[in-house]
Formats: sequence, structure tokens, C-alpha cells
Amino acid sequence: MKIAPIRNEKDYQNALERLELIFDAKKGSKKGDELEILSILIDRYENENFPIGMPDPIEAIKFRMEQMGMKQKDLAEVMGFKSRVSEILSKKRKLTLDMIRKLNTTLHIPTEVLIQDY
Repeated sequence: MKIAPIRNEKDYQNALERLELIFDAKKGSKKGDELEILSILIDRYENENFPIGMPDPIEAIKFRMEQMGMKQKDLAEVMGFKSRVSEILSKKRKLTLDMIRKLNTTLHIPTEVLIQDY
């Protein structure tokens, strides 16, 4: 087992190739330990070099509505008038603090996502 920091793309590709080779290693074995350490190093490298930003608040609302099988009229029951929902989903109106709270409670979208500028 030769473990080294992942410092560049070549190291990253080598680590991914090795991970693929030992992916089915038994936990607690030498290869299993190597797998665990290698996955931590890969995760750290990916988080530093390929960060994933937060989604757009309105896109998050639309996505969650789709997941829950909701229509605009269903969201209007949560937030108020149907025309207001339409304006929000088309980004013509900003979310208010009260709307953010209701969306967080009803759709379980994190407030950190909903309070972003759009």
C-alpha cells in the first residue's frame, strides 16, 4: 500500500484507477484500509478542485415541486395568490422572508438556498 497526497490531475487519475481496482476490498483488510484512505483523499481533492455551488432558489423550488408532484395552484395554497406564485417562478418578484419560511417548512428547501440573490 503506497498512499500519497493527491496534488494534481495525474495523481487524481491514478488514485481513481487504483480505487477502481480495489473497490470490492473487504473492510478491515490491508486493501480495505487502502480503499478507505484513498476515498478520503479523493473526496478532499474533489471538494477543493470541483466545488458544487448552491442551486438557484427558483430552480430549487421548481425541482422540489416536481419531486412532490405539486402544481402552481398547490404552491399558491402555501404562499398566497396564484399570480404571486407565477411572478416568483418567473423571477419577476422576489421571495419575502415569510415566503422563505413557508417554503422551508413545506418543501423542506434549506433557507441557505432560498435566501440567495437571483
